[in-house]
Amino acid sequence: MTSIALFRKDLASELRTRYAINSLLMFIIVTISVILFSIGNEKISDYLSGGLFWVVVFFTAMSGLARAFVSEEERGTSLLLQLIASPATVFSGKLIFNLVLVFSMNVVIANLYTALFDAFVIKNLLLFSTAFLFGSIGIAISSTVIAAIIAKAGSKGTLYPVLSFPILLPLILILIELTKMSMDGTAFEEGYIEVAVLICYDVIMISASYLLFDFIWKD
Repeated sequence: MTSIALFRKDLASELRTRYAINSLLMFIIVTISVILFSIGNEKISDYLSGGLFWVVVFFTAMSGLARAFVSEEERGTSLLLQLIASPATVFSGKLIFNLVLVFSMNVVIANLYTALFDAFVIKNLLLFSTAFLFGSIGIAISSTVIAAIIAKAGSKGTLYPVLSFPILLPLILILIELTKMSMDGTAFEEGYIEVAVLICYDVIMISASYLLFDFIWKD
């Protein structure tokens, strides 16, 4: 079984049940609505709006991405996957599925956020797009390996955000800083260090995930 075949299986299952899609969409709408109602007529700063954007992304990811491996345990298909596919193939298929979910989720959030928040104005689109791209990849990688860990635990619902927060916090802080620079119109060259740290985070997470997943999956 190839990783693409596993991705297609997960995609077909998700399109049939729409569990993760509905969870993500509802959380996006609810979270942005709560922020809008909380702000009211108050004017928020540009930096605050940029920080809130990634807060919405983080908590939305927590609401739906845990299903990557939990669904296999609930359906009792994890043993079958262990028999017909290698751990690297399983992780790759799940990662591709989560990448599609994360990018779709973040595009929806970005469009809604831009339309509803006047303060969220990006002056350096290249820098923000770079942060958006590698940030989404980092969230997908981290969420996938965390989902694999909590799938083996009993209290799946509570463990996911608990484990995700310390792992994703450095990523979110870098993304907030890059977003601030993008909103200031800072030249791309001045954000090289932050972009390099962001790429290093992704490389470290993907390397560690493939190295550890064999032990996680067969435990």
